Amino acid sequence: MNTPVEEVNIPYEDTTLTGYFYRVDDSHQPRPTLVIHGGYDSTGEELYFGGAAAAIQRGYNCLTFEGPGQGSILREQHLPFRPDWEHVVSPVVDYLLNRPEVDSERISLMGISLGGLLAPRAAAYEHRLAACIANDGLYSFQFSKRGAAYMEEEQENVQNVSREEIEEKVKELMREDTGVRWAIENGKFTFRANSILELLERTEPYTLEGVANQIICPTLVCEAETDQFFSGQPEQLYNALVCPKTYRKFTKEEAAEEHCHFGALQLFNHYIFEWLDQTLQA
Repeated sequence: MNTPVEEVNIPYEDTTLTGYFYRVDDSHQPRPTLVIHGGYDSTGEELYFGGAAAAIQRGYNCLTFEGPGQGSILREQHLPFRPDWEHVVSPVVDYLLNRPEVDSERISLMGISLGGLLAPRAAAYEHRLAACIANDGLYSFQFSKRGAAYMEEEQENVQNVSREEIEEKVKELMREDTGVRWAIENGKFTFRANSILELLERTEPYTLEGVANQIICPTLVCEAETDQFFSGQPEQLYNALVCPKTYRKFTKEEAAEEHCHFGALQLFNHYIFEWLDQTLQA
């Protein structure tokens, strides 16, 4: 990789967030800059392939970073996820505004996977952002609602189920389904929850209900046609937005139908940077 890149430490509360700043060149010319963060199980390094490499090719600087609940910030600093993600993104914007290579009027934010909820949450309160991309859109990450939906499918009366029965039901699912087991165990780790019930409580604030309508910057909501995690949620988020908005479903025909389009990143990146070019020049 011949691109100028530096590992950076972004001031955050009483510590720092680890990130990588990728420059188009060494000219220090102010350029549009895309900020990218991941989601439920991401690392800063993978974000190079998730958008940073494409950003540089399109003439954008790119800052990737790990926040609370992610990568080294979780493992080394033991900071769990927090729902008020604007308090994570605002220090990142502050940092960028002190860099000569950054055009202060053209800072955009993209969140991947769970980041598809966290990034819009930040954009609702951090109005220095020029654009926001939810890859893919996520309206609610409340484990209780996902569990209730499952129990309704099983024709069980959720109202009559005790907390102990809920926990036992989840444990049963964990024994039967490796995906459920991973989701719960990773959730307990990243949210610092000591039990299944505590995890349900910790995820309750993770919703964009009453929040999405406060976003004012142009927002792109993406969806994967056969997403196994958040089917239907991108459209829910899109419908809640009142800002300038775009909805893009990536399909099986395009080989981009899976979660976050990792099977067709070239197609995905082409689309989002075309959208950013048009949006930031408007």
